[in-house]
Amino acid sequence: MPNYIYTAINQSGSNVSGEIMADSIEMVENMLSAQGYIPSRIAEGGSALSFGWWKKIEMRLTSVKADELILFTKQFRTMLNAGLPIIQLFGVLENQTENKKLRNIIVSITINLREGSTLYDAFAKHTGVFSPLYCSMIRAGEQSGTLPEVLGRLIYILEHERKIKSDVKSALQYPVIVLVALVIAFIVLLTFVIPRFAGIFSRAGVELPLPTRACILLYQFLDNYWQWIITGIIIIIIAVRYYYKETEAGKYLWHTLTLNIPVTGPLFLKTMMSRFASVFSILQSSGVPVLDSLDILGGTIGNYVIAKEISLTRDRVEEGRGISGPLKSAKYFTPMVVDMIAVGEESGKLEEMLREISAHYDDEVEYAVKRLSDAIGPVLIVGLAVVVGFFALSIFLPMWDLTKIVRKGF
Repeated sequence: MPNYIYTAINQSGSNVSGEIMADSIEMVENMLSAQGYIPSRIAEGGSALSFGWWKKIEMRLTSVKADELILFTKQFRTMLNAGLPIIQLFGVLENQTENKKLRNIIVSITINLREGSTLYDAFAKHTGVFSPLYCSMIRAGEQSGTLPEVLGRLIYILEHERKIKSDVKSALQYPVIVLVALVIAFIVLLTFVIPRFAGIFSRAGVELPLPTRACILLYQFLDNYWQWIITGIIIIIIAVRYYYKETEAGKYLWHTLTLNIPVTGPLFLKTMMSRFASVFSILQSSGVPVLDSLDILGGTIGNYVIAKEISLTRDRVEEGRGISGPLKSAKYFTPMVVDMIAVGEESGKLEEMLREISAHYDDEVEYAVKRLSDAIGPVLIVGLAVVVGFFALSIFLPMWDLTKIVRKGF
């Protein structure tokens, strides 16, 4: 059993420290709480060092899925409506949560709340799981005293975005599987099948046609330089990933490309417009100020290019302009979004107009996903036919010549 070193605050407000043998950090916290202590620091000690490193690695590799986050939020909202005290509520959530990472976060939130932190501050310490939007909704509900209602709207956002992501993934799943199978088949035929047939044809004195010679050259290149090819691919992937993930120029370029790809670009843009309108409308209905809403949208929209446009719009709104005016100069905001927001501002029904935009683009995304599936099918069939035809010619053309030689021999 691991040994844990702790520092805690007792009932008189003094700091105490010591060591406890327990199975996990959660057990240590429960044992200390039972003694009336508020844990402030717990760390593995002595022989538990390697165990502690393993736990840290495990926690980093463990992710909180969208379904688990939605379930947590629903349970949170239900118990708030039932009137459970907040500390007791999180104790129940800790016992009901199966995901280790989320359970540890709940324990951490409970400790922060006992120390006097606000609910928003406690959640904001775990931005890897709770997005800026999630934390901002918690703050809005906490400040307005309508946390259950705000959590209901948050659940709608989470479920809405999960559905859109699921639809897009479903549309792309079949093409990805086909492409992977095609690449595997290409490599197997090139490295195992073609060389054997080429050896048979060479021994028979058959002159190899162009497709077969091309296959042999490709095989020889792979056979001689496969180590360098794999190393180069790894280096390129790491460099590209760093450039597009860590640098602003790389993010801007990558997200610009994703919005301008002929088939998938319009789909991604419609998805962004749906997310923008749905989140904006819910933030407005939750009482979040417009400037704060635009800040949150910039951090949660999921596209660096559109986030920059939202940031520029926010700066102009802060100068005293409306929302629709600055959006007109934004490249990727569609005329429908701009016009509907303008009508909402003039009529005082911005929240209603944003809901209409969201509903419209939800339908557009569903239709675009169907069109994407219909468009990718023929492209994959043509690609498959080209690969199969290439290898068929590489094998059957020399076989045809070999057949003619055999007939002449008779």
